[in-house]
Amino acid sequence: MSKEQPPITCKELKAILAYIGFVFDTQRGSHEQWVMIKNNRKYKVTVDCPKAPFSQELIKNMATQAGCAKKDFYRILKQL
Repeated sequence: MSKEQPPITCKELKAILAYIGFVFDTQRGSHEQWVMIKNNRKYKVTVDCPKAPFSQELIKNMATQAGCAKKDFYRILKQL
């Protein structure tokens, strides 16, 4: 049985992205774009801080955009 993970704050999410290797790229309104190029592939994650703390579905979507699994985000968060 797995327990649900806690919501992630905007500050925590940005720390996770930076840890993975993402850098801030641009911002349009409240939407920030974070990018990383790895193995000749560009990954882009959209972060909308007014929606923080982020729901499980948003965390899953952002992890997918980053090329990770949601569990990877929580594993990294524990290391920070």
